[in-house]
Formats: sequence, structure tokens, C-alpha cells
Amino acid sequence: MDIASVSMALSHISDMSQIGTAVLSRAMDANEALGEGLVQIMDSAMELSVNPNVGASIDIRI
Repeated sequence: MDIASVSMALSHISDMSQIGTAVLSRAMDANEALGEGLVQIMDSAMELSVNPNVGASIDIRI
């Protein structure tokens, strides 16, 4: 193998590694934003669904 082809192969590997890292970084940012949105939705849903008076007493007739 000559030095030029080895150099080109290493350069290609380096480029692909940098591209993969950039794509992964963007995916992680997107997942973080989606996670934050999910937490906000869950918080708002819990605020609406919590009623302290429901289930406090049971009326039973026999």
C-alpha cells in the first residue's frame, strides 16, 4: 500500500467520524428537547388530574 492511499483512507475515516459525531450530537439535542416537552406535558396533566377530594370517602349502603 502506498502512503497516498493510506492518507486518503485515514482522512475519509476522520471525516466520517466527525460527521457521525455531529449527527449524534443533533440527535441528542433533539431527544433532550423532546424529553423536556414530555416532562412539561406530564406536569400539566398531573396538575389537571389531581383532585384531593376524590376517593377521600366511600358511601356504602347495605
